[in-house]
Amino acid sequence: MIDVTASEEIANDARARANVVRLAAAQALTGANSAVIFTTGSIVGATLAPSISLATVPLSMYVLGLAAGTLPTGAISRAYGRRVAFIIGTGCGVLTGVLASVAILYASFWLFCFATFLGGLYGAVSQSYRFAAADGASAAFRPKAVSWVMAGGVFAGVLGPQLVQWTMDIWPPYLFAFSFVVQAAVALVAMAVLAGVDAPKPQAADLHGGRPLLTIARQPRFIAAALCGVIAYPMMNLVMTSAPLAMQMCGLTVSDSNFGIQWHIVAMYGPSFFTGSLIARFGAPVIVALGLVLEAAAAGIGLSGITAPHFWATLIVLGVGWNFAFVGASALVLETHLPQERNKVQAFNDFLVFGMMAIGSFSSGQLLANYGWSAVNMVVFPPVLLGLAVLSFASFAKRRAQLRAVDEFPDHGA
Repeated sequence: MIDVTASEEIANDARARANVVRLAAAQALTGANSAVIFTTGSIVGATLAPSISLATVPLSMYVLGLAAGTLPTGAISRAYGRRVAFIIGTGCGVLTGVLASVAILYASFWLFCFATFLGGLYGAVSQSYRFAAADGASAAFRPKAVSWVMAGGVFAGVLGPQLVQWTMDIWPPYLFAFSFVVQAAVALVAMAVLAGVDAPKPQAADLHGGRPLLTIARQPRFIAAALCGVIAYPMMNLVMTSAPLAMQMCGLTVSDSNFGIQWHIVAMYGPSFFTGSLIARFGAPVIVALGLVLEAAAAGIGLSGITAPHFWATLIVLGVGWNFAFVGASALVLETHLPQERNKVQAFNDFLVFGMMAIGSFSSGQLLANYGWSAVNMVVFPPVLLGLAVLSFASFAKRRAQLRAVDEFPDHGA
């Protein structure tokens, strides 16, 4: 029985590794979608919006799309398999580029907002890549699978901003219009890559098995994982979406902004080459805590000055902190559910994360316009402290439960 189980794990890990290659490539291509939107969104918004306070609404619509797309992604994956969800998502990515380009050509602010909303739907589907990589994998390989797929974002960090830099002036005076045409083409390539992912439709028994979602969500481990994700991603998003416009308000150039966003995205995904190994060695809670501390450090750097290097350092440290916190929180989520519960639990977790991002994102433009860049950074500290406190409590509760089990069954603890 042990030999059969071991051979099954080896076969499952081999399948997972093959999927990881495709999903990492798709992560790189899909990441160009968000990179283009975040690099250009607030600048295009400031150009097209009736008021400067609405400049970040296109980015907020992207985040709203992320939130709106998470539960449908889980439902589609559960009913038809993940590959169908992936194809639908990349279709939304193609529409994003086409409609955004048209919106810029015809100076339609609300059409541009709708385009970025579709980009958010595409992004919501891409968030499930990391969980898809862990499907069927052994417990030891799951954190590495999640981490390696996220590493594909490194190439998105190079591809997206450079795509903008190379194409933003091709259709003068329509800044960035051609950038979105190329973004649509990149989404088509991602569709072709994802079509080869081995993600069969779930078995009928898996559609109705498992515990109620509320029971799973009540676990201290899940609460800590979801809350840390809710803090790590929205706080990163708040600072990142505000940075390009804040740099422009401080007299810095679009090239300065592109450079900062490019290295921010590299910093977001670059550590993924080793984050999984760090989680395996030190445990997910330690890596999540380190990530939250780095996000707070990034806010501290942002408060210390408004030169280009200050903005760049803020964005780079913020990216590394987000990687540790978010990949670690994702690994924690994988510890809280059974295989037949995965789609609903993972979708619910992402709904919480991106729902909170959507709420916070709509206030970012007002916060920056009315109170300035310093206020944006100050907002980061209280949630980070809350996340660290809840994470510590959940880790303490787990250790206490383990000690109680050893006391009750001393032979098993020996």
